Amino acid sequence: MDESSRFFKGWAKPGPIPEPPGELGPEPGESLDALSGYFRIFQLKAGHRYSTDDVLTAWYGTHCCPSAGRVLDLGSGIGSVGMLAAWRLRGARFVTVEAQEESVRLARKSARWNGLTERYEIRQGDFREPSVLGRDEKFDLVLGSPPYFPLGSGILGNHPQKVACRFEVRGSIQDYCEIASRQLDWGGVFACVFPVNPEEQAERVRQGARSAGLTILRQRRIALREGEPPLLGLFAMMRAEHLPEDLRDHTWTEPELVIRQADGKVHPEYLTVKLSMGLPPTR
Repeated sequence: MDESSRFFKGWAKPGPIPEPPGELGPEPGESLDALSGYFRIFQLKAGHRYSTDDVLTAWYGTHCCPSAGRVLDLGSGIGSVGMLAAWRLRGARFVTVEAQEESVRLARKSARWNGLTERYEIRQGDFREPSVLGRDEKFDLVLGSPPYFPLGSGILGNHPQKVACRFEVRGSIQDYCEIASRQLDWGGVFACVFPVNPEEQAERVRQGARSAGLTILRQRRIALREGEPPLLGLFAMMRAEHLPEDLRDHTWTEPELVIRQADGKVHPEYLTVKLSMGLPPTR
């Protein structure tokens, strides 16, 4: 490999270098885009595309459970959260579950491109269906980027991928909590992202956790721009029964994470988050 290909705008790309099959490439209507390090992801040009939310979910989950050996990604879409986490957890084995056929097709292409197929199983189906995940399948880390809004609460959009990613077509935050709780191994962590503004949305996370027997052990609010109210929250949960009694009703609220400063530049802390996930620290 030409050493100059390791650099992007002065940044040295970290991580493994895949050897993708020669015949694999974007089809009409698709793009092949950078993910972590040398990892790439296939996306529809007019469909759902991975975002900062996905980066944050993968970062927070792997940050809160860095020793995970078995990882489950619920509602995995095109595979962005799972593959970001797989880049960071290089010895872990993954199971991802996604209902949309088109998203599963793209995720499988990306898994082949990134050399992940031996440790990365992609299942098509609704994770709420008993046939998709066995009750005896246990995971150290469960990841989730649930749809944010109930059906009927907004304009659906112009593409099926976008609709299912934004609106609760197949499951709510409560469903994510219930399935995560069921599949967590002893001491396992469920990490997810969800809106916290308006406050009713944050309350939905708290209610979902309580009903599933989970404790929100730590949480962090995300402001997209400095000086603006936080719109998103990151949550790390564990089964309450796996914790000492004095921690079962305890939540540590971390300092707010800001994505962009008031002048539009990427915040220095988020730059370090990007670096830890193999993303270029561009401002």
